[in-house]
Amino acid sequence: MGFSISDELLGTIVPIVVYWVYSGIYMCLGSLESYRLHPGSDEDEKNLVSKQTVVKGVLLQQTVQALVAILLFAVAGSDDGASAQQSTSFIVLIRQFVTAMVVLDTWQYFLHRYMHENKFLYRHIHSLHHRLVVPYAFGALYNHPVEGLLGDTIGGALSFLLSGMSPRTSIFFFSFATIKTVDDHCGLMLPGNPFHFFFRNNSAYHDIHHQLYGTKYNFSQPFFVMWDRILGTYMPYSLEKRAEGGFEARPRPRKDVKDD
Repeated sequence: MGFSISDELLGTIVPIVVYWVYSGIYMCLGSLESYRLHPGSDEDEKNLVSKQTVVKGVLLQQTVQALVAILLFAVAGSDDGASAQQSTSFIVLIRQFVTAMVVLDTWQYFLHRYMHENKFLYRHIHSLHHRLVVPYAFGALYNHPVEGLLGDTIGGALSFLLSGMSPRTSIFFFSFATIKTVDDHCGLMLPGNPFHFFFRNNSAYHDIHHQLYGTKYNFSQPFFVMWDRILGTYMPYSLEKRAEGGFEARPRPRKDVKDD
């Protein structure tokens, strides 16, 4: 039998709910100025789009992606019951997660970089996301709908198919990827954050990319930094305390890359 409607719905609805719940938590924590990468006032002074517009844009994108994802699940369904009989051992699940992470990172790195290097695509599509000079949690998926389809929907479909994970497993993977993406855009460096312990690609790393001096660097998202390092687009940085409170991610000379 094919994928059940419950799996299809869970696979699309759960990550959306996770996005808004996790974003809401981070927005509340944003009042902790001592952990911010930018002063709170910068969100209104430097960003080129209102928070109301960002919310509308994200909701539109999530609606389109949910419809497309359900369609892809339905088309990819089979009648042989293979997914129901798939091994769910811990080792298999880890392998599937890692494979999906590498596939998603690879797809998004090259697409993301191309959207910066192609002036037409940047001006008409990707620049929408960069209106957030000071990223915040619920702006993580503020993209042009075309970019959302190319980057998130197709990238997600490839990671799902090539990893061989079941629809049920994909619910956990895409929820995890959603949380990581929100964390990368939250603008906070919270103590004890497990993402910052396991991944070099974090909120400070991505904040560098959102600044004018970093738009040609740190394209990797959302997990690893391998493609930036391999292809020479890695910008090292130091995390320094601001006198008025909080942190600032400051770029370091490129010659320091090999020592980072």
